[in-house]
Amino acid sequence: MCGLFGSTLTGAATPAELKHLRAARDSLTHRGPDSQGDYHNDDVYVGHTRLAIVDTSADGNQPMCSSDGRLVLAVNGEIYNFIELKSQLERSHPFHSSSDSEVILHGYREWGIQGLLDRLEGMFAFVLLDTDKQQLFLARDRVGIKPLYIYNHNGRVAWASELKALERFADSVELRTPALTVDYSAIYDYLTYQYIPTPKSLYREVTKLRPGHYLSVDLGSARTREQPYWHIDEAIASGHSANPKDIADLLRASVSRQMISDVPLGFFLSGGIDSTAVVTTAAEMQANLATFSIGFDRGNNELPIAAQTADRLRTHHTAAVLQESAASPLIQQMRTLFDEPFADTSALPTYLVAKLAREQVTVVLTGDGGDEVFSGYGRYEHLGDRNLTARSLPGLGVTCAIRTRVPQLRKLTRGVERYALLQGFGYYTRLLGGLIEQEKVAYRRAWQIERDYDDYWHFREHYDANLDPQTALQRLDFLTYLPDDILTKVDRTTMAHSLEARVPLLDTALLSAAFATPANKRGSNKQLLKRAMSERIPDAILGREKTGFSVPAAQWRSGVFETGRSRAENLLHANFTELELP
Repeated sequence: MCGLFGSTLTGAATPAELKHLRAARDSLTHRGPDSQGDYHNDDVYVGHTRLAIVDTSADGNQPMCSSDGRLVLAVNGEIYNFIELKSQLERSHPFHSSSDSEVILHGYREWGIQGLLDRLEGMFAFVLLDTDKQQLFLARDRVGIKPLYIYNHNGRVAWASELKALERFADSVELRTPALTVDYSAIYDYLTYQYIPTPKSLYREVTKLRPGHYLSVDLGSARTREQPYWHIDEAIASGHSANPKDIADLLRASVSRQMISDVPLGFFLSGGIDSTAVVTTAAEMQANLATFSIGFDRGNNELPIAAQTADRLRTHHTAAVLQESAASPLIQQMRTLFDEPFADTSALPTYLVAKLAREQVTVVLTGDGGDEVFSGYGRYEHLGDRNLTARSLPGLGVTCAIRTRVPQLRKLTRGVERYALLQGFGYYTRLLGGLIEQEKVAYRRAWQIERDYDDYWHFREHYDANLDPQTALQRLDFLTYLPDDILTKVDRTTMAHSLEARVPLLDTALLSAAFATPANKRGSNKQLLKRAMSERIPDAILGREKTGFSVPAAQWRSGVFETGRSRAENLLHANFTELELP
């Protein structure tokens, strides 16, 4: 796992410019503490910070150049099928390292950018420079496990693994780059979704590259073009139904490939089916696994269940408890971690379990993605056949106004809204904990949001009403909540501790098999995964009700967890005081 930063140039960089570019790169040293490198010519600067995982020698350092100097590569992530790809490529391309990243260099030369991306299996964001063609390629993995931010302004293109590097890059006297400007429509969206939805970012000049896409940059003209190379609809339309044995075999193959590492490796383990399935599968291939868990001082606590699983599988288990007194200081780190508004407070325990694991290992495998792939959220059944494209009924704005003026009526008005007035995407937003359109009137006025602005554009863009209801909701979450919330949370909280997190449940073959299986055959509440693991995981775990990993806000009533404003509003006011907040 590593950090990427770079920029197009308008001529050879001066010593002052290089110093500034390297300072932006080094703001990502937490992502890559083992080595820092760069490459530059008259057209481009490519910076890299490395966390050495596969081939820890200097041969794997980056940026990596082809032997003829034509190609330059910097990668964040892991290519899990690099051994298979290398066996195909080394017949005609000389390899100079054992790094998984090198297959990208030779694969591009052999198959071109589309052919390369079609063949890669992994989690990655990379930049590839072709000096002969004067082209730059920026690519992101299929699901969006690894992040990539793009600055595109006044003919200058820059990129980074985290927004903080672009904040450092901009407003530069040396590079003559203007200051970044806040996009208040993105913050307005945050109040709806509890994250800033792709492709937006906190700033107008910066976007997030979409999962399953690549961006080509013509260095001569500075023209850019973003293109898709994969979409989940390919899996949904394939029609290749999977049975439980197929799922078990695919999970085993995924876990096996993702356990390849030249540094110590461990596992996050909760009391749920997802991480238990991953650890159980791994324990059948390797003894003495290291597992890590975290619980809470109050409310839901899965530590006893996790300990039972660890004991049954004979892992070396380490656990810790998140106390309420430790939560408030961590809240103040949310901005440092995410650089832009982010309201998922399960980031707090994830941050602490990552810190716990990093004391012993450099890589962890997690159970993230299981809910989206195997239909684990209760809302899929709760929504039933409800039409998310329907509009809410008249009177909704009145109940919101009453609640604002008379807070004591909050519970009553919320009940009226939910069961009588709320429809469509507003209803879905409420289920997820976001603010609906009628609750954001003050923000709309303060930030001069257009009257015809679509508060639910992100949901509307990714919802396909032609699919059966369960698949439509899974697809919606897969394209929105999974990359922008879950995977963002895991990436930032683990990389803050220089810990690489891998997600075997998001292997392309596995998730494709699950999505291609008709809803009536895969079932809800992870029935397909449970049937696949039924002979290897006790019924006590398979039959447990889903509890989630959120902090026990009902028991924690201090600071950001107090009643009143929504959690998203509280976090915004706590971390972004310089913004124009009504």
